[in-house]
Amino acid sequence: MDLRRLGAIAIAAMLLGVACQPGPGGSPSLGGTDPVGSPTGGDPTDDATDTATDEPATDEPATDEPTTGTEAGSVTIAAGAPITIGTALVITGANEALGLDSQYGAEVAVQMRSEVLGHPVQFNHQDDGCSPEGGQTAARALVSDPQIVAVIGTSCSSAGIPAAEITSDAGVVMVSPSNTAPSLTDPATHEPFYLRTAHNDKVQGEAMARFACEELSVTTAATIHDGSAYAEQLQQVFVDNFEQICDGTITAQEAINPGDTDFRPLLTSIASGNPEFLYYPVFVAEGGLITSQARQTTGLEETALAGSDGIFTPDFLDAAGGAAEDMYLSGPDLEFAGSFYEEQFLPAYADVSGENQPISVFHAHAFDATNMILDAIEEVAVEGEDGSLTIDRQALADALFATSGFEGITGNLTCGENGDCADPKISVSQVQDNDFVRIWPEE
Repeated sequence: MDLRRLGAIAIAAMLLGVACQPGPGGSPSLGGTDPVGSPTGGDPTDDATDTATDEPATDEPATDEPTTGTEAGSVTIAAGAPITIGTALVITGANEALGLDSQYGAEVAVQMRSEVLGHPVQFNHQDDGCSPEGGQTAARALVSDPQIVAVIGTSCSSAGIPAAEITSDAGVVMVSPSNTAPSLTDPATHEPFYLRTAHNDKVQGEAMARFACEELSVTTAATIHDGSAYAEQLQQVFVDNFEQICDGTITAQEAINPGDTDFRPLLTSIASGNPEFLYYPVFVAEGGLITSQARQTTGLEETALAGSDGIFTPDFLDAAGGAAEDMYLSGPDLEFAGSFYEEQFLPAYADVSGENQPISVFHAHAFDATNMILDAIEEVAVEGEDGSLTIDRQALADALFATSGFEGITGNLTCGENGDCADPKISVSQVQDNDFVRIWPEE
């Protein structure tokens, strides 16, 4: 559904004092079901079910239906029983803002929607740990529940790789709001029940390379990654584009281990190459330490420091302290078209999260992913005479892969045969006065 119509419906619903369903692509409905309860005040690590009643397009539109070689089966939901959506997001630890931000976006979608085909919607939240082990554990927990209809996740690409294999083997469709590693939708490695609303880092890496050479006019750069699928692949895309598009020189490509704390010898080595630009698309803990230690490294005084959406959170600013001032960060452009985001989504996000502003950058992608799933359920579910629903898992996946022209907050989404659905727009922000200020491209 067009967001302009959604806005009109939501305003009318507020005036009438009833629950409204304003999710993009869906049909509005009125109902008495209570909205999702705010997760604040609760334990975000709780694996119990939360009930709704309390990284330019990178692949072509789908031409083939996904298949697994096994029968995906179906889910039957009794009359009046809730539809259960699983989430596999990082909701504890140093990177929890990334996952909680997406969780809140998904909860806003359900709160606004109220119900689907007369059934409330509930979540089963699992923690992906932003790691391969965490993704594996979360996915196994979710597919072991026969009532899980679909999964929103994972937060981190390193968790998404094993999780996508497990959910696809089980015939459970998974849509990620923030996985950006190119390998997840590469034809050679794509899992058949996996999609994402986040951008592909083929887009982000190119954008950051163009920013470096076209906006900052730098000709030399170095990179650091932490070995994760996200960081390693993103820095490589940056390197390839910096060399090819900018005719630039890469002075160093270095790797660290998650959990490392002393980066001074590494930074001293990097400084010996005199890079004008240092790009480290890592996560909060290591990103904060690299930033503060780089500022103290002889030879890097004039080097522009840059990160990406993995540290695009106030938690990173706290971790880096004043050292983050003036550095650059690439990530999804949050300057969304239309008034729905500012006037309706953000107030609802604040209500659900208890936060004055979003705590990371993929909340809108999670909102769109949730509405895509709920729209697909409405399309394929078979309603029984007794009020039950039967949802064929393969049909649900097929409906999602057939998504075309979906009017979301993040843009006009069309899913390709390898799972890329995003309408990708990347911007660069600069840390100014301990805040993120969008500076490129010009609006």
